[in-house]
Amino acid sequence: MSEPTTPPPGPDLARDGVALDQLREGEPFLGHAGDEAVLLVRQGDAVHAVGATCTHYGGPLAEGLVVLDDRDGEPTVRCPWHHACFSLRTGEALRAPALNPIPCWTVERRDGRAYVGARRQLEPLAADVAPDHARATFVLVGAGAAAHAAAEMLRRRGFGGRIVMVGREEDAPYDRPNLSKEYLAGDAPEEWIPLRPDDFYAQHAIELRRGAAVEAIDVAGRTVRLVGGEAIAWDRLLIATGASPIRLDIPGATLPHVHVLRSLRDSRALAAAAVDVGARTGEHGRVVVIGASFIGLEVAASLRARGLAVDVVAPEARPLERVLGPQLGDRVREIHEAKGVRFHLRRKPARIDADAVTLDDGTTLPAHLVVMGVGVRPELALAEAARLAMDRGVEVDAYLETSAPGVFAAGDIARWPDPHTGARIRVEHWVVAQRQGQVAARNMLGERVPYDDVPFFWSAHYGTSIRYVGHAELFAAEVDGDLAREDATVRLREVVTEGDAPRPVHAVVTLGRDRAALEAEVAMERAART
Repeated sequence: MSEPTTPPPGPDLARDGVALDQLREGEPFLGHAGDEAVLLVRQGDAVHAVGATCTHYGGPLAEGLVVLDDRDGEPTVRCPWHHACFSLRTGEALRAPALNPIPCWTVERRDGRAYVGARRQLEPLAADVAPDHARATFVLVGAGAAAHAAAEMLRRRGFGGRIVMVGREEDAPYDRPNLSKEYLAGDAPEEWIPLRPDDFYAQHAIELRRGAAVEAIDVAGRTVRLVGGEAIAWDRLLIATGASPIRLDIPGATLPHVHVLRSLRDSRALAAAAVDVGARTGEHGRVVVIGASFIGLEVAASLRARGLAVDVVAPEARPLERVLGPQLGDRVREIHEAKGVRFHLRRKPARIDADAVTLDDGTTLPAHLVVMGVGVRPELALAEAARLAMDRGVEVDAYLETSAPGVFAAGDIARWPDPHTGARIRVEHWVVAQRQGQVAARNMLGERVPYDDVPFFWSAHYGTSIRYVGHAELFAAEVDGDLAREDATVRLREVVTEGDAPRPVHAVVTLGRDRAALEAEVAMERAART
């Protein structure tokens, strides 16, 4: 007996079409062509038809946001889940985290109705300009989110020269956000994790140097020297060295059962250790997570999903209060406690032993497994040795260029002038790194495109997803809605010092209001451009 299939949504737009008067300006209309969901959007006399499924994690674009006057007048649709942005004209993935385009269809108008016709699909790296810089060499130091996005954008913008991407890890570029979520929980298969198939890089003439490291950057001589002695000359250089996880300097921090989570290798090792603990202890396996960071709490959720008991130790009074505010911090704690996580707040670990963690008040927590989720440290040594201007990170201008002409920086290490807050900021988020890599690539080609994206990240805690738009450091939090029902918007208004009156909203956090997060993102973009 065959499995029941879900019928495609809405009307058959190829066979029956839709009355034009049903299409409202800028409002997505969902239908299908064959078995494929199709989104129609009317823009004046034009009707756009594109795929209705985001190519990142499969988000429903019909629930997203259409922006008819996006950058350069481009009509776009944005995904409600992780804010990928696609052209309604061509389907191109204009902004990360999506890398692949969505399909498009031709639209025929007759007898007052709109019908979709031929389907077309861009190649992921289809160049939209003629190949250029054929004799140039661009070197990308790092193989994470920023460098990978830059390499792809260089090819998409018609760069015909040599691209060398140097990464320390043996694995090809992968989906880092998944490492603490579904992948660690055992719900995401291995094939979901690489960003591209192994043969992708050779097909597009991207020299991916795995397991390699840059030892020094010679700005004056325009070369990088790899560990082992090889020197590579460059015409443009992108430094995207990322960050490394912090290990607390306490007794027992380097014991074999103490883990950090940053790389795919880390996630595999932690997952294997969790399986081993579960097999040895059954329902009695215990984990101590040190740190109530996003990584720490996502690890807690993933290991709870594997059936292990979890204790979280952190010095703050509320988890994530410094980032999300007290009200949402309390709600995050409630979500985890409802799943059985025990918190030990206002506490620090004093030592780690083979089977326990002792806290600074003398409390002893049994621990078959320990995870440190206490933050990361940007990898700045190469940039510092190259004598680039530094400001608690690598100082870059609005085009992500460093103090050395032709040298760019992106991702976790870059501190840039943020037009939304008026301050220089450095942000350790996957989507920010990807988008900076895309913009840096265009500027390496001389396009002079300012980086003015609104920072965005998401975090998953069991069935709850948090969307964060903007950047706020010292703020007052205002809640609109019901956090307990996960139907709320939290606005973070800047304050300069404690006790100051709240000032403009610099960040918006949502639970269960994905469209509101997109609307906040667009509003911030427009405010910065006026």
